[in-house]
Parts: sequence; C-alpha cells; structure tokens
Amino acid sequence: MDSGIGLLAATAAVRRLRPDADLVLSLDPDGMPWGPRTPEDLTERALAVAEAAAAHRPDALIVGCNTATVHALTALRARLEPGLPVVGTVPAIKPAAAGGGPVAIWATPATTGSPYQRDLIRDFAAGVTVTEVPCWGLAEAVEHADEAAVAEAVAAAAALTPDDVTTVVLGCTHYELVAERIRAAVQRPGRPPLVLHGSAGAVAAQALRRIGAQPAPDAGAAGTLTVLLSGREGALPAAALAYAEGRLLGETAATR
Repeated sequence: MDSGIGLLAATAAVRRLRPDADLVLSLDPDGMPWGPRTPEDLTERALAVAEAAAAHRPDALIVGCNTATVHALTALRARLEPGLPVVGTVPAIKPAAAGGGPVAIWATPATTGSPYQRDLIRDFAAGVTVTEVPCWGLAEAVEHADEAAVAEAVAAAAALTPDDVTTVVLGCTHYELVAERIRAAVQRPGRPPLVLHGSAGAVAAQALRRIGAQPAPDAGAAGTLTVLLSGREGALPAAALAYAEGRLLGETAATR
C-alpha cells in the first residue's frame, strides 16, 4: 500500500523473490499526495487504503511508503495485527551508516526532520556525519513520470547535498524508481563511486520472513496482480510503466 506508485520498488522486489505470489496493490489516487497532510489525516487515508487491501485477505501487508510508516504504522498495526502482519518501510540509515559516511538522507519534507527519522539517526548513525535533505516535489514528479520536474527536483536536492557525501539513503520509496538519476546528480568528479541505499529489497525479504515463506525465484507460473485505486479495482497507472519496476509487474503477472 501507498498513496501512489512509490510501492512499485517493494512490489517488484517481492515479485523477483516470489514470481508465484498473488499481489494486491492498494493506491490512493483520490487522496494523494499524502506528504502535505496532517499526521491525523494521513493516518485516516492510510487506514482506508490498508483496509481495502485487507479485504482481499492477504498473508501480509507492506506499507510501501516511508511517510506513511512514520505517521501511521502504529495505527495500522493496532487495527490489523495480529491477524495480518504489517511490514513498514524504514529508511536504510543503519546499513548506510555502517559504511562510515558522510551520509545524506534524501526524504520528503514531511519525513525530513521528523522525530522518527531523528531517532533512527541517533540510534544507528552515532558518530557519522549525516545531512538530512528535503526533496521538495520529487515524489510528486516521480508519481507523474514528469521528466522535467524530476530533473529539476533532483538537481535542487543535489545542490543541498554536501560534496563530500559518499552515501545517499533513499528515504522515500518513490526515489528508488529514479535511483540512477540521483546517482548521476550527486556523484562528484574524483570522488569514490556513490553508494545508494534503498529499502525495497529488505522490506520484501522481511515480508516473506513474517509469513514463513522462502524466496523461490524459479517458482512456477506468475502470480496475479490486483490493483486497487482508493478501494476500486482498476489498472496500474500509466505512469507506472515509465519505470522498469512497473514494466516488470505488467509483464510477469496475469492481471485481474
């Protein structure tokens, strides 16, 4: 679940680990973007999107959105667990900090500077130089596959990123869809190759662990793909097909 196509990265990671999985994607086009909403309003939207997915009786629910995890994970777990395991998406600050830094965390303005993110920095990046970079408009630009707006937002965030940064945490799931454009914008001449840390692979693996399933990349027939748009069954948004992850899902699923 997510407000929009930011969930593609984690969904594609699940598909690669378990091609036979039946997937339900629950998006909220009627309520997006979630970032500018108050925490209370965002939580209400997230609960509605989660319950639409839960009606399909999944084995686990991935909150494929950092901002929703920050503000709504506790409420989602209180509403749905223990019957439905809920897996949040946490910025990959711990593995990024393990490299020694300096580290930049690219995130939405709603997540940047939040107590949740500051706690992660305190707990996992003590002694490492960390710069929090608010990425104004980037998630929205990715959501609409607006190439010009993506380029502008990436350039603006890159300008806020110190030149000595060696590692960037992609603290919004939308950003993983344009990871290589971010790398190209931040990489400085003469510096070591920039390391990017997303969350999709770890989240997919955690979801399988929560339900006691093993990765099986060579599993049999492809599973189905069900898309919910603010609770209504529909199709993947056209913008999703602008990204490799969206094309993978469209190509490998018997959509229904």
